[in-house]
Amino acid sequence: MTSAPSDPTLERHFKGHRDNVTSVDFSCNMKQIVPTPVLPPLPATGSHDSCVMIWNMKPQMRAYRFDGHKDAVTSVQFSPSGHLVASASRDKTVRLWMPSMKAESTAFRAHTATVRSVNFSGDGQNLVTASDDKTIKVWTVHRQKFLFSLNQHINWVRCAKFSPDDRLIVSSSDDKTIKLWDKNSRECIHSFYEHAGYANHVDFHPSGTCIAAASTDNSVKVWDIRSHKMLQHYQVHSGAVNSLSFHPAGNFLITASSDSTMKILDLVEGKLLYTLHGHQGPVTCVAFSRTGEYFASGGSDEQVMVWKSNFDCAEGSDGARLQHKTTSSLQTLPASSTAHPAFNSHPSGLRSQASEPSEYCNGQDSHTAVHTQSNSRSHSRATQSHTHRHLSASSSSTHQTQTRGVPQDSPQVQAQSQASDGGVPPGLASTLEHIIGQLDILTQTVSILEQRLTLTEDKLKECLENQMEIGLHLQRQGEV
Repeated sequence: MTSAPSDPTLERHFKGHRDNVTSVDFSCNMKQIVPTPVLPPLPATGSHDSCVMIWNMKPQMRAYRFDGHKDAVTSVQFSPSGHLVASASRDKTVRLWMPSMKAESTAFRAHTATVRSVNFSGDGQNLVTASDDKTIKVWTVHRQKFLFSLNQHINWVRCAKFSPDDRLIVSSSDDKTIKLWDKNSRECIHSFYEHAGYANHVDFHPSGTCIAAASTDNSVKVWDIRSHKMLQHYQVHSGAVNSLSFHPAGNFLITASSDSTMKILDLVEGKLLYTLHGHQGPVTCVAFSRTGEYFASGGSDEQVMVWKSNFDCAEGSDGARLQHKTTSSLQTLPASSTAHPAFNSHPSGLRSQASEPSEYCNGQDSHTAVHTQSNSRSHSRATQSHTHRHLSASSSSTHQTQTRGVPQDSPQVQAQSQASDGGVPPGLASTLEHIIGQLDILTQTVSILEQRLTLTEDKLKECLENQMEIGLHLQRQGEV
């Protein structure tokens, strides 16, 4: 069992975007902007206001606004080295920024529709992009050369991520599937099906053995990519889950929801630890820093909040030791015998649990920086009691109080966890597979035609430019 972490604390909150904040990520090193290393790392955000911003945790240091996209920015990510920031946009392009005061960038047209996400490979050599044109594409970072596309989704692709070892790609789509792809063979090796909604966001566990999906049905699901079984199902939000992020050690998961809250989940114990309040409206994005010392969130209220996680205070500062401890716990911890049968006998050892929707803090002072509500409860799907805290955030105060709460189990959890195991008649399944196969063929055909059209457009543009240059050259000769 893991030690109980200390409470997260709000460090800074920023307001500079002029529209919804859509994405957030942390740097690992920002020597390009300032002459000396900066601790803590700097958060970068994208917004519907078409801007990318890099924020500084020091009050006297200004933020940097990068203008270049012609429409909403949907995704941002620092490269592993921190020397580049990639941004995806509704303008169908991806930009690679040098995070310096000059804000230099190169742009390339990546898709024929909105680009929803961009993600660097672990070695920093490749990019994977996901788009409303139903495709996933892989590019080289150097010269942004197109490598290949993955074409089996039949609706918008919301998110695509590399696995920690770069061998796999996971993607989520409005077609209600989450697909695992082999990067080398370029084949889809498995599809996970979402029956009640679709996944807004998906990501790999740091160990590479599991994925987590944030769904529009208000749930968070953790799947084992080897056995293809659902390991955990959290029903802790009352609105769509928009984003999630694993702690680098792998034992915590943070989620962001349209119910205006963030939740921190203990994956090893299978329980809800914290409910974080602060955003006025949907929380649209969340991310841990590369070391896990901080996490940041963005919302439809145009605000960016940076919290100190304080988990290392309880677990120790040795990241490698913590990673080993967590991986070992995931492999050996047995599932609760009272969990739904679909969650049992999983190889990774995550404790299975479907948590109940938590209660809201009513009547709280919006100017209170941190309000902690301890709620010691005995959950029917966990073998031990645990503490769940509500934290409310604002930048104007640091007042803390504690009150006791009374837990209650939700019957909704039992019904939803059982519904997730429902079967499909074999005849209908066969027919659906045939239809999906035909649609895949059509999708691939359309994708090939789109690629040929893009190449034709590029060649035509090149011919027109050459013709203009020849015309100008002849005009100059005539004038002479």
